[in-house]
Amino acid sequence: MLGQPFSHSDFARLDLPYRPQDPQSKHVGIGLIGCGGISRHHLQAYAKAGYSVVALCDIDRDKAVRQRDLFYPEAFVTDDPDELLALDGVAIADITTHPPVRPPLIEAAIRAGKHVLSQKPFVLDLAVGERLANLADECGVLLAVNQNGRWAPHFSYMRQAAGAGWLGKLAGLHFRAHWDHSWVKGLPFEKIRHLILYDYAIHWFDMLATLMHPRTANRVYASFTPGPTPPVEANLFAQVVVEYDDAQASLVFDGHTQRAEQHSTTLVGTRGTLHSSGPDENTQHIEVAVDGGSWHPTLMGRWFDDGFHGAMGELLRAIEDGRAPVHNARDNLASLAICFAAVASAEAHEPVVPGSVTKLHD
Repeated sequence: MLGQPFSHSDFARLDLPYRPQDPQSKHVGIGLIGCGGISRHHLQAYAKAGYSVVALCDIDRDKAVRQRDLFYPEAFVTDDPDELLALDGVAIADITTHPPVRPPLIEAAIRAGKHVLSQKPFVLDLAVGERLANLADECGVLLAVNQNGRWAPHFSYMRQAAGAGWLGKLAGLHFRAHWDHSWVKGLPFEKIRHLILYDYAIHWFDMLATLMHPRTANRVYASFTPGPTPPVEANLFAQVVVEYDDAQASLVFDGHTQRAEQHSTTLVGTRGTLHSSGPDENTQHIEVAVDGGSWHPTLMGRWFDDGFHGAMGELLRAIEDGRAPVHNARDNLASLAICFAAVASAEAHEPVVPGSVTKLHD
């Protein structure tokens, strides 16, 4: 069908495997390190999928106990990561701690012979990320990054549609998020200067890098502001322009939208256009328009918790298949390179070349 206009009869066959995909065996042991707030979504998704979490660890043992009692009552609990990593029943270490303390835990897990799913953003230093990816290769284990947005229903659908060639070669990619992120008030997240461009927008930078692969960005220009009536210390408004040889991308984040919230994405290609929009990240309506007509898929699922199901499911399937997962750490460095360039550009008020900024100080 590629290379030819779509006929109306083709639209009946335009189903895509955008839903999370499970491995043949769900009995691979998972050990969770870090039982803070985000771990609930990991465990909730894994329990619903039927995955096997056999151990939980947190330096505050009570947190691990609470999560165990809620989701996996038979799981082993410890406050010592080394104790968890020494367990024969743990094949995968799901590491959900904050970025500054994560690399040593990832390295310890790799050296213990465990596959790893690292929480995003992966690292604060591209060289550290490259070193960890190389170490995983040397030790014969897989290292993936929990870029769970790839399995949000609308992002997953557009990733599959673009990959199938429906849109042709992409020339315009535009992401818009207008929502209220002031829920971070009083939490450690409020202290992150570039909360939006770094912690939040990494999902969108990752989608951009994934959709454009293997093309690389030439320059990134970004700006940010706290807004006229800042509700929190962090800057909640940001915008980014990304230039390619033969394409352009833009990202707009209005993180203190108190009325009429809206999230939208437009992909423009040489063969078609895809629009996705809705009042939030979980409620999105998609239109695909090509020469033969248009297609309006009805999507099932939600970002939370399908994204976490999809990220772990892909790692489990990659282990079964003996291949690199699509969200492998080395490829994720391209997403981080755009992210770091955007943060540096916002500070310097000038364009930055992705890859020229290798560390993030935030």
